[in-house]
Formats: sequence, structure tokens, C-alpha cells
Amino acid sequence: ILAFILHFCSFKIHVLNVYDMNKFVPVNTDLNLCNMKRDSCQFWLRIKTTFNLPEEVSNTASNVYWLQDCVLSLSPTNDLMVIAHEQKAVFLTPKWKANEKGREDMQYEVVWSGSLNAEDRYYVSLHQQKTSSTGRPDWTCIVVGFTSGYVRFYTESGVLLLAQLLNEDSILQLKCRTYEIPRHPGVTEQHEELSILYPSAVVTIDGFSLFQSLRACRNQVARAAASGQENVQPPPLAYKKWGLQDVDSIVDHTSVGVMALSPFDQMKTASVLGGFNASIKGSPPTMSQYITVGSNPFTGFFFALEGSTQPLLSHVALAVASKLTSALFSAASGWLGWKSKHEEEPHQRQKPKVEPATPLAVRFGLPDSRRHGESITLSPCNTLAAVTDDFGRVILLDVTRGVAVRMWKGYRDAQIGWMQTVEDPNERESERAHTSPFGNTHGPSRVAQFLVIYAPRRGILEVWSTQQGPRVGAFNVGKHCRLLYPGYKIMGLNNVTSQGWQPQTFQLCLIDPVSGNVRTINIPFHLALSDKKCERAKDMHLVKKLSTLLKAKVPNHGNDTPLVLYRKTALESIFASNRVSLSTLTSITQTLMDSLTSQELETVDEALLAFCEDKLKLLRLYESVKKIHSLPFSTTLLRLDENEFTRLQGLIRNYKQEHSRAGVRFAEDEDGVLPVKTFLEYLECDKNTVNMKKIEDEEYIALGDFFFWKCLHGECSTQDMCQTLEVAGFTPQLLLSLLLKVWLSKEREILENALSLCCLHSMLSLLSKMKVAIEESWDLQSVCPWWQQMRTACIQSTSNGAALLSAHIGHSIAASITNSLKSVQEDEGESMTDSWEALSLDTEYWKLLLKQLEDCLILQTLLRSKAIKNNARISSLQVEPLEKLSVKKLLEGGKGGVADTVAKWVFKQDVSPGLLKLAKEKKASGNTEEPVEKVLSLAYSHFPCSLDLDVVHAHCCWEYVVQWNKDPEEAQFLVRSVDHLKHVTNAHVQFGLSLMMWNTFIIKRFSAAAFLMEKVKFYPCFAISFQDVGMSDVAMTSFLGSCSDLIETMMEADVSSDEMQLPLLEVEDAWVTVEGPNSIVELALEQKHIHYPLVEHHFVLCAILYAILRFSLKSVKPLTLFDSKGKNAFFKDLTSIQLLPSGDFLMKLVTAAVQGLFNTQHPAESEASPEIPEKQVDWPMLAVELAKQLQVNEDTIWRHYVCELYSYGFDYIAEEAILQVMDQEVLASQLLILTGQRLAYALLHTQTKEGMELLARLPPTLCTWIKAMDPQDLQNTEVPIKTTAKLVDKVVELLPENHGQYGLALNLIEAVEAMSLL
Repeated sequence: ILAFILHFCSFKIHVLNVYDMNKFVPVNTDLNLCNMKRDSCQFWLRIKTTFNLPEEVSNTASNVYWLQDCVLSLSPTNDLMVIAHEQKAVFLTPKWKANEKGREDMQYEVVWSGSLNAEDRYYVSLHQQKTSSTGRPDWTCIVVGFTSGYVRFYTESGVLLLAQLLNEDSILQLKCRTYEIPRHPGVTEQHEELSILYPSAVVTIDGFSLFQSLRACRNQVARAAASGQENVQPPPLAYKKWGLQDVDSIVDHTSVGVMALSPFDQMKTASVLGGFNASIKGSPPTMSQYITVGSNPFTGFFFALEGSTQPLLSHVALAVASKLTSALFSAASGWLGWKSKHEEEPHQRQKPKVEPATPLAVRFGLPDSRRHGESITLSPCNTLAAVTDDFGRVILLDVTRGVAVRMWKGYRDAQIGWMQTVEDPNERESERAHTSPFGNTHGPSRVAQFLVIYAPRRGILEVWSTQQGPRVGAFNVGKHCRLLYPGYKIMGLNNVTSQGWQPQTFQLCLIDPVSGNVRTINIPFHLALSDKKCERAKDMHLVKKLSTLLKAKVPNHGNDTPLVLYRKTALESIFASNRVSLSTLTSITQTLMDSLTSQELETVDEALLAFCEDKLKLLRLYESVKKIHSLPFSTTLLRLDENEFTRLQGLIRNYKQEHSRAGVRFAEDEDGVLPVKTFLEYLECDKNTVNMKKIEDEEYIALGDFFFWKCLHGECSTQDMCQTLEVAGFTPQLLLSLLLKVWLSKEREILENALSLCCLHSMLSLLSKMKVAIEESWDLQSVCPWWQQMRTACIQSTSNGAALLSAHIGHSIAASITNSLKSVQEDEGESMTDSWEALSLDTEYWKLLLKQLEDCLILQTLLRSKAIKNNARISSLQVEPLEKLSVKKLLEGGKGGVADTVAKWVFKQDVSPGLLKLAKEKKASGNTEEPVEKVLSLAYSHFPCSLDLDVVHAHCCWEYVVQWNKDPEEAQFLVRSVDHLKHVTNAHVQFGLSLMMWNTFIIKRFSAAAFLMEKVKFYPCFAISFQDVGMSDVAMTSFLGSCSDLIETMMEADVSSDEMQLPLLEVEDAWVTVEGPNSIVELALEQKHIHYPLVEHHFVLCAILYAILRFSLKSVKPLTLFDSKGKNAFFKDLTSIQLLPSGDFLMKLVTAAVQGLFNTQHPAESEASPEIPEKQVDWPMLAVELAKQLQVNEDTIWRHYVCELYSYGFDYIAEEAILQVMDQEVLASQLLILTGQRLAYALLHTQTKEGMELLARLPPTLCTWIKAMDPQDLQNTEVPIKTTAKLVDKVVELLPENHGQYGLALNLIEAVEAMSLL
């Protein structure tokens, strides 16, 4: 079967065996893949050139997008492929062609290309039909739909057979249904049919009449071509047209076929529609079912009763009506070839008549206004259909019931196909013989259906068992493939011709334009009976298949390719087994290798021989390593420097103690050895070298453990191990990587075994002396790549103790090697200067790494230590473990990475701010008693800049508020956050941090709490407060109290920041290369200044809200206590300037008070003022006091009071009130206007001769300004000029010299002096 498929398909065929998961199984593995890919790319280039597309083609997948825009169709028997784009099309057929090796294989070649119709353009689909008169494939007809509404039929050579206009609209889809033998009695026999979808109509053409017409047209074309005459116009086709109603849009359809209701369904429908007295026909009606996908409804079901409409023959009717007398003769003569070309022209010029569609309303559907269908694919058994939509879903429909039975998510732009697998009757003979009570082993075979889904965005092809079965296969196929599912077979068959023989057809195939392959899918029937992980069903299937192959007589064609494949596959299976011993594997591999070498050189498969050599080499390496492990060994300790080792003890001791506290330990299996199967899977040979495959870190560590763990424990010889691995072909860089992986991953065991330090020193020394370890071209003026690899591993490791020890050992070995190289260069007479510079450069890298590792070790020790805690409740957020640190993480954490790490530890241990300050003070004095304080003081000493107290408090404040935002019910987190904020001494940092907290976390919940308390009339209960604010009533009370403290701290910091300098953010010398996000302190210093009155405005609201909840006040609406301007100013950006309460009432109060004072001194003569005792109230002072409560600027009230006093002529009182004004510059500008109004009244209102002369002598600017003044605003115009002169002097005194109106005020002095002399 596989050989038949191979020769039948095009390009290069791969069969997808579903039971071999996640890989393709190529059938023709001996073919040259590179040549095939190259030929395929050239083939696609030729096709692309035919369509006049851009000449940008290469072997990459990004240049094959053009195929996605083409219409692609493949015949069911795979003997014709058609690719179309716009007006052009290419027909391809498989032909035998010799490849570069001389072997014959099948490849597609272009048999015809050109434009099918220059007037129209293809729109959607291109379908093919098979026609046959004998039951075998005879010829192929290509059916093409156009945007003009025409449907045209062509032969394989591009000759037009028939063209007809069925509807004046673009064709959306063409689908065909062929004859299928009914599997069960009682199933309605389905006839052949061609359905054509238009935007609002469906046209169906009967398959039998279409088959007869196309066969007659093909014979007529053949006769016309043989006789040299021109072809005549064939008669039109009979068709049915249904106008689909009650649907917004249709994009795809399927014709289910003729169906008949069961008696139960007939009675149910009649009773629902007609009620109790409904009449039922004797025989249930038959109807044709159509399903559409689109929008509104998403899926529509249409039913057309058989016999309700007659086939339309519009062209015949028109011809009979126009020429009644010669209709028969003209039709007969034209069909027999007697009609001339001149007689055909009138009919060709006349536009064909299009018959109207018969209305067909949708009976029911799946209504989903937001979902739009994209495609629908009917199953081979006509009972299920798969629908795709724009939401990336694949929905499985039950066609009979009209319901969705399953949905798959995550398949956007999916392509759907079906596979129907029939069980082999021979596989069930033994089972049926035992289970059948009648002993009858014959009967219908079982049929299983599988849904194939291709997701192009993920590049995966999946096979699912329907209806509710599991996924039985998944393949990575690329993102640019096309899944072709014809959905039909051979046309022209019936119940007689289909009984004896049916041609082999392919149900589904996948075309990959990148590699040029056409892939088919092979699904075993047993996958429908069990889960994909059922090994028993798979093994049974393989055993039965093997038995069938052994019984069959396979002819020998002289080709040993299957034998080579079987040998390699068998060898791979043996290596994959866990039960085969090392000696057995070695014996099998050696035997096969000896067999290959004994053959003739021409017949030996070089790939299989190389495979055996590589495996044998790895097996011998594995055996050598095990022998080294078993040999006894006496270690000679290689001591490190005593001072260096003593210095490390103090750092490692605390780290080891905290490390030993970690959770449960499981004893490792001492006898556990890496299996030979796993060993072979990890390594691969490449000529004389051994390389690692791409494996996981755990597997990487397991291999290094197998090589070096016993060496590090002193249980085997390090020298023998290094020598064995070097001879095997391992590079020193790979061995160093494996050694460091093991060392850094076994930190706990290493810290408990002091002997491992000496063993590591010995192992590193031996690896460094290998040939390729340290390059000969390396000089002392550059950094050694060998040691740089080791430093990089230490930087990335989270095992800080092991990394620090390995770095000290590496530093020691590197220094000794550098000194030896230096001495050699001195002996050769080189200069000392360059050597000392290079030595200092490499030493600085090691010193920098050692300093960073020590700092990271101390920080990690702090994170593992536990603070002294009371029996307080621990939140679930504080139980989460902290991440392990590494030098790389600290370097990528930015300037605030260290402080942020300490802040996480502070939050987890709930360390109080006082303890942080106490540890800082004891660090300065050196008096530390508690272990936590000691470690914290040590961290302060190693990070004096990064762990500055203000920086630590800032990060702790932010960490607490972030954790509080995750769970607002933990109100103590926000309280502790504000507590840390208050401990920040720098006002700039404190202000910026409080503003960030307000904008990021507080404002949203604060506004929600205010609106909630404004809405309800009683104390908020738990349910209401939790729904609106996200916290309970108790937590909300604490939240508002913390908000009050936060705003108050913000206002105090804003005032104090004017008298304080910005802090200097410095970093330790060892960490100057940090990169990453900005720290919290840096972000806090970038905050803008606030509008202080707006913050005070929010503080008043916060205090009111807190008081309402604290004392459970009822029927208090906090927002109604403020006017409209005050309400609008709430919850706005604190840095913006908002319209706050203006205090118009207070302004009127001050004006009325001054007016009352004026009336008491100037009573009206007509009024008799009764003597009524009144309480003496200082109304202006009262207005100032009220301004404080109503958030009105007090200075505005004082300025208004002074202006009103001058307006009423109380200059002596105003001079005293001026002392209360803060912004005297603004007051001077206002008083200057009053002065101008007084002078305008004195000069212009009286209009004396002396006054006019004085006005003429004034400067023009001053004269114009006085004339512009309006004296009507003055309340008292009888003010002496000398009093006005004092007012002018006061204005000049208040105005600064650089003020714009200062010159005008000086001119007023001269004018007033001149007026006083009049």
C-alpha cells in the first residue's frame, strides 16, 4: 500500500502514521532531500512566474505567502492539480521523471496554463469532478466559478465544454456530492449533486444529468476537433435555484442531501404546528437539507421539499418562444454540426435570461449575533459537520438534531478535513468466531470518523476522534500549508457500477509549499477504540500487521533499502530499551558492524556503518567511566592557603546554618547510576569529537554527575577520568561546563564535605592543562576565555556558597598559571610592564567577582534568616518563598535591586522600622547581640549606599503597599507602609513616594469609598462596602485612617522640601555596572509639585469620611457639605490647579461689614435709627476664621477687606489692615486701580479750568490711563487729595521696582502733588 501511495503522489510523499506521535515517517527515505527541495522551489518559481507575481522567491517560508492567495484544488484520485489566481490558471498532472540518482519517481508537471476568461475574475473556489462510464477513472472535468455568476466546465487541456449564467452575482463556493453506498438498510440513498453558492441563493444541479451533458459535450468537442469544424453551443443545464431568506450574510454552505422524517418526528412536528387536532399524512415527506454559515444566524438550516419546484430550462423556453416554427430543426441541426457560424452569432450576442429564485426561508439555526462563521465541512457519513468562526473556534454540529455537540478553542484561521477509516474484516475474524452465537463471521465492517484540524498560526496538524473522543495525533507541519479536503469521490457511479470495484481515492492531503511535499494521513482503525496512550491496542495492531506481512509473498526487486531501514530501526529500538544490558548492547552493535565491514564496499550503507561506529564509541566510553568508578583510589589532599580558607569560614558558616534549615531532605540513591540508554540519548558523535544534544538542565546535571561526582568526593581518580574523557573526544569547555553544573547544583553536599574543595582544585587544574583549554594565542594583555566561562557560570548561579568557593579555587589556579606564563616570558627577555598590566587586569576581574559573590552570599544569608516575631497572625502573602539570588539578578535589578530584595525580606518577616534603624545604629557602634541584627548589620556594611536607611524605608513602604493592594483586607499592611513612609528623613523622597502611593493605589479606592458613603444613608455593611470598594467595613475604616496620615505626611513633606537638598543616589564600586529599571527613590524624585490647597481640600474630605466610619454617624452625606466647585475638585490630579471654593459669601460679608461701618458714620437724614443694643462682632475677622474652615484663601479675604476700606474712604483703618496681607504685590496692583478712580473723579467729574490745564500737562500715557478709569466703582468720592497722596505713596512702597506698573505709580506722585497745589 505504501509503495502505491508513493508512486501515486507528487513532489515527495510523506505518510503521516498517527500512531507514531509527533513525527513524520517518510516513505522514500533514500531520496536526496536537498535536490527535491531545490527542484520544488524551482517548480514553485515557475508557477509564480505564470501568475506574473513578483520574482522574490527563496527557500524561506516568508516568500510562499503568495500561494495562500491562490485557489488550489486536487482531484480525489490525485491525478490532477489546479492552481488559479485572478484570471489565470495552471493545470498539473503527475508524470514519471528520473531524478539525479537515476530512479524514476512521480512529480507534477504543468500540462496547461493560461487565462480561462479575460472578462471575469475567480472569487472563491475551484472544484473538480470525476466522470466515468465504466467505473474506472476516465477523464477529469474542472468546474470553475466566476464573479460574474458564470459557471464553466473545462477539460484537462483547458478546452471549454459548457458555460452557463445561473445568477447575476458572484459565486462564493462550489461543492460536489457523489454517490455513496448506504451502509445500513433504511438509510436514504443520496444522489450525485453539484451545488453552487451565491450571496443570497443556492443553485443545485443534478449529478446524473450533469454527467450525461458533460459526456455529450466532451464527445462533441472531440468530433469537432477531429473534423476541423467549429464547436456548437450545447443545450443548457437543468437546475434548481433557492433564494435563501432571513439571513444577513452567507459565506459557506453544504448540501446534506435528501432526508426523510421518521414517523415519530413527523407526528412531533405536526403536533407542535397543528395542535391536538393536527392531521398526519400517511407517508412522511422527503426534503433536501442545506446548512449555511455566516451571520445572523451563525448557522442556518434550510429544508426544501422534494417536488416543490421544477428544474429551470430558461434558455430552451426562450428559444421556443422566439422561433416556434424552426425550433426543432435548429436545435437538431446545431447539435449535429450543420449550423453555421453566422447563425450562432445572434444567440451569442443576446444576454441570457436568469430565472428568479424560489424563496426558501430558514427553518431554524444557531443564533449568535457576535459570532461569524467562516467555513463548514460535512463529514463523509453526512451526520456531522465542522464549522469554523472568527473567534478561533471549531464547532462540531449534529446535522440531524441541529445542535452543537463539541467545541475546540484556539484554532484561528483553521482548515478542516475528515478521515473515514474502515476496519479490516480479517482483523476481527478470531474475535467474532468466539463472540458470535451463530458463528457468522461476515457482516458490515465498522467505520470510524476522525476530524483533522490544521492550525496555520501554530503550524500544527491535529487528529481528533469524533464525537467526544480524544486527540489521537499531532504533527508539526509548518505555518504555510494548505489542507485539501475534496469531500467527494468519482462521479458517474451508481448502485450497480459501484458494487464490483471502486477506485482508490484520497480523502485528505496537506500541501507544504516550503518543502514542496504533498502529505497524506494514515489513521489506524484501533485509535477509535482506545485512548492515544493505550499501548496494548497499538501493540496488537502492530502484531497483526506484522503477521499479515509475513504471510504475504513480497516479490524481491533487488532493492535492499527496506533492509537497511529495518536494521537501523531495530538498533534504535534496542538502544531505547531500559532492560538491555551494556554487554548485550556492545555485542549487538559490534556484530552488526562486523557484518557491514565484511560486505563489499559498494553494497555497504555508509550511514548505518557510521551510526554503529558512533554508538560503539559511546558504549566503550560508558564502560570506561564505570571502571574508573569501581577502582580504589587514595586521594592526596591539595591544600588551599590557610589564611584564604580561614577567611571563607566566617562567611560560609552562617550561610551553611541557614541553608541547613531548609525543608525536607530525601536521601539520594548512592547506587544510582546513569542508565546506558539515557547516556546514549544525551550524547552524539561527530567524527572525532563527542557533543551534547539539546537537553534540559536536569539531564545536563545528571550527565555531569555521572562523570565527576565520585571524583569530587575523592572516590575515584580525577586524573584517569580527565584522561579518559579527553581521549573520547570531549572538549575542555564542555567538560568545564559539566563540572560546574554538578558543583553548583550539589551545594548542600559540597558544604558538608571539605574534601570536595581539594578535589575540585585538582579537577580544574587538570582541565586547564588540556590542549585546547587555554589557547596558545592568548596573551596576558587580554582576558582568558577559559576563565571567563567559569566566571560567567558563577555569576549566573543561585548557589552562592558553592559559587564563592569555586571562584576562590579558580582564582588560585588562574594566578598560578599566569605566574608561570610570566616567568616564561621573563626568561625569553620580554618586558615586565606588559605582563604586570595584564596580570592586574585579569586579577581585577577575579577580585570584582569575589567581592560580588561575597555580597550576594551575605544578602542571601539575610533572606534565609528569621526575625524575632510575636504570636501574630501571618498572612498568606507572607508565606510565599523568596527567590534565590545570583550576581546576575542583582546586576539586572537596577540601582534599587538590593534594597528591593531586603524589602521583600522585611515584608515576609514583618520586621518593624525600629529594628531596621536599631541595626543601623548598632552597626556604627559595633554592639550587636541578636543573629538577625548581626546579619543585617553585615549587609549594611557591605552595601552602605544601596542600603541607606531612607532607601530601605522607601522600598519597604512600596513593598507593603503593593502587597496590601493584592489583599485590601490586610489593613495592617497599609498601616505599616505609612509607618515606613514616616521614617523616611529626606522630604523629597518622602513627598514623591507619598504622591506615587496616592496616584497608584489609593485614589481609586478612596473615591469609591466617598461615593459609597454619599449614596447610602446608614453605616455601610460588609456586602455593600466589599462590592463597591473591594474591602470590608472594618478594613475601610482603617484604610481611611491611613489615607489621612498619608495626606498629612505629603503636606508636611511638601513644606519641608523647600529647605532640604536632593539626596545623592550612589552605588558601591563593585556594583557600578548595574542595569535595569529605575529604583523607587529615583521615581519618587521625578514627581511634580502638588497644588497645596487641593491637597488640603482632600484632607478635609478624608477626615470627614474617617470620622463618619469611626463613630458610625448616620444620615451624613460627606460630598453635600461642599459646594459645586468643591465637589468637582475632588479626585483630580493633585498636581493640577482646580477651581476650589471661592468664598463669594465671605466677600459679600466683608463688603456688608464695611458698608455698615460707613452707614454708622454717615446716617441718612430721612431715616430714624432706633436704638437697639447689638452684640459687637468683628465681622472681617470672623470672615477670616470662616475662610480657614471653608478652605478659602485667607489672604484673599484680607485683600478684599483692604480694598473695600479704601473704596469707602477709611484709609486710616486700611493702613492697619494692610499689615495682615501676605501677597502685598497683588494688593498694590488693586490699590493702584483705586487711586486712578479717585484722580479720574477729581479731574474729569468737576472739570474745572485748573484741572483741565493740569490734565493737559500730564504725560500722555498717564492721561490716557486716568481717562480709562471708572469712578462709579468708588463708594465714597469725597476723599481729600492729601489722603489720596498717602495712598499713592503706599502703592509705591508696596510695588517692587521691577514691576510693570512701578513707573505709572511714580507719575501719579507728581500728579497728586500738582493737584494738591490747586
